[in-house]
Amino acid sequence: MNVKIKKLHPDARIPQYAKQFDAGLDIVAISKDTSLDKLYVEGGYIKEQRPHIITYGTGLAIEIPEGYVGLLFPRSSIYKYNMNLSNAVGVVDAGFRGEIKFKFRVETNSIHNSYNIGDKVGQLLIIPYPKIELQEVDELSDSERGSSGFGSSGV
Repeated sequence: MNVKIKKLHPDARIPQYAKQFDAGLDIVAISKDTSLDKLYVEGGYIKEQRPHIITYGTGLAIEIPEGYVGLLFPRSSIYKYNMNLSNAVGVVDAGFRGEIKFKFRVETNSIHNSYNIGDKVGQLLIIPYPKIELQEVDELSDSERGSSGFGSSGV
C-alpha cells in the first residue's frame, strides 16, 4: 500500500521498518521540547521542578488513507527510560495533516535518561478499521462473562 508522507523539516527522516517482518515503522525524533512544572523555592533559591512532559517532534506529516488509522506506539526500548507515552497509544486519523509528535510523561526526577534528538522514539502502524454503526437496544444478549470486569478471570 502506498501512503503519502511529507517532510515538514529538512532533518526529518522517513519512517522505516527495522527488520523484514516488523509491523511498525520506526520514527525518529528531530526535536525535543521539555515542559517544566512550576517553580518552587528551596533554601532561599528559586528552583524548577522536574520536567514532567517531553514532546518529540518528527518533522513529518502523513496522509492516512480513508478507512485506515495510524497508531503510534512507544518502542520496546521504553523500558530503559522512566517515561510513558502520555496517551498510551496515539491515533492519527485519516483527516489529520499536522506533524506527528510523541508526548511522554516523565516518571522520575531526571530527564537525563530519555531519548535524544536523532533517536527512534516510536513506531507507526497503519491498519484498516471497520466503520461501525451503533444500534441502541434495551437489552444485550447473555454471555459467559456477563458484566464481570477487572480481574474477573483470575490473577
